[in-house]
Amino acid sequence: MRSLTRRWLDLAYWNVTNKYPRYLARFPRKFSTNQDDVEDFGNYSVILPEEPFIFGVSHIQPRRVPGHILKPPYALTPDGIPDPKTKFGSGKIKLGGEEESRLRAAAQLAKKVKKFAGSQVKVGVTTDTIDSAVHDFIVSHSVYPSPLHYQGYPRSCCTSINNIIVHGIPDDRPLENGDIINIDITLFLNGYHGDTSETFLVGDVDEPGKELIEVTNTSLERAIAICEPGRPFKAIGDTIHEYIRDKNYSVSSQFTGHGIGSVFHSPPWIIHSRNDEPGVMEPGHCFTIEPAIIQGRNPRGWIFPDGWAASTENCARSAQAEHMVLITENGADVLTR
Repeated sequence: MRSLTRRWLDLAYWNVTNKYPRYLARFPRKFSTNQDDVEDFGNYSVILPEEPFIFGVSHIQPRRVPGHILKPPYALTPDGIPDPKTKFGSGKIKLGGEEESRLRAAAQLAKKVKKFAGSQVKVGVTTDTIDSAVHDFIVSHSVYPSPLHYQGYPRSCCTSINNIIVHGIPDDRPLENGDIINIDITLFLNGYHGDTSETFLVGDVDEPGKELIEVTNTSLERAIAICEPGRPFKAIGDTIHEYIRDKNYSVSSQFTGHGIGSVFHSPPWIIHSRNDEPGVMEPGHCFTIEPAIIQGRNPRGWIFPDGWAASTENCARSAQAEHMVLITENGADVLTR
């Protein structure tokens, strides 16, 4: 990090323990005040909550979606919480029919939107501007941006910069030369969700940052490569573990992939670290694989006062990549590639 490393880390700890102590359990250890004890993960700016702290997101005005666009059920409730009776689907679809056709179409449009979002990434552009462009692009296709109003989330995509693992809320911070940014896109088309993400370089990123993204993308591809009917879901975590075990990286175990289809998040839950979860892949299963790879050997994160953005505990950088995988009779198709 830059020369302000110790100051940033001490400030992060002070903020959590003094201003919102209920997060202390997620941020349990004080950083060393000895600069020599702080591991150097490269040259980048650390993202911390703005002061004065605002808890929650009620102060953020959501963007409007035209009334003719089909909305997912949670978007029609006051709090964005899915109806418990329909919250979880089976995580499987019927192959060879309308369900598969609609799911593939949603995934391909999500891929297109992700590419568009990446084209907006430039030094000096704010993530709020990117979110606005993504929102307008999705709505122009008469499609709903799935994150909007989901459990109260106030924006149409997630933008996670540097030390933010997942769920960064777009805001007015301009992107800086040397940032890395994950943009997570999900949309709701004809009753089905398409979900994908990628971590992009902003300007001239240092070698540790580039390597982090490369390791993340390779982790995802290796996990995809083992998917097939009859394979245990836990093999995904085993594969990523074996790939990074001898590297100075870790994988977040706090955030998982998930089944996806007519329901945004459903079983099967995809754990990216080594685990003993039961279950095997069967034809018709559609799920996301989305490992968040973190610099160093500390995978823990803590949540900002907004209730969404998750930072690494020690402010190391994190990168994420995500694809939708559909298990077929003979193998697996990557729907968002």
